[in-house]
Amino acid sequence: QVQLVESGGGLVQPGGSLRLSCAASGSIFSINTMGWYRQAPEKQRELVAIITNSGSTNYADSVKGRFTISRDNAKNTVYLQMNSLKPEDTAVYYCNCNARVHWNWGPRDYWGQGTQVTVSS
Repeated sequence: QVQLVESGGGLVQPGGSLRLSCAASGSIFSINTMGWYRQAPEKQRELVAIITNSGSTNYADSVKGRFTISRDNAKNTVYLQMNSLKPEDTAVYYCNCNARVHWNWGPRDYWGQGTQVTVSS
């Protein structure tokens, strides 16, 4: 009942920038957090950044100072501005939304399809 549509991935040279966007839609009662995860080849999916409804953020140590997460609550959209990209940032990036679809149901995680980010010269 919650759909996430991602955009903004692509190929960029080291040191370049990309901005990812993810819009949530559907029968959403409330959203707890939205965030971004990534999975590189032969590695487990890892948290990149999350943001709460109050605006609090948390980042993986590997991206602190380079990535910025933000959200537009009116549009149920989360963004990830990625600067100073490195080859090790190459991964499939997944949008995540932790939300309730009913007032009496517990929250659960919803996932986007993933968007490829490749950093290479």
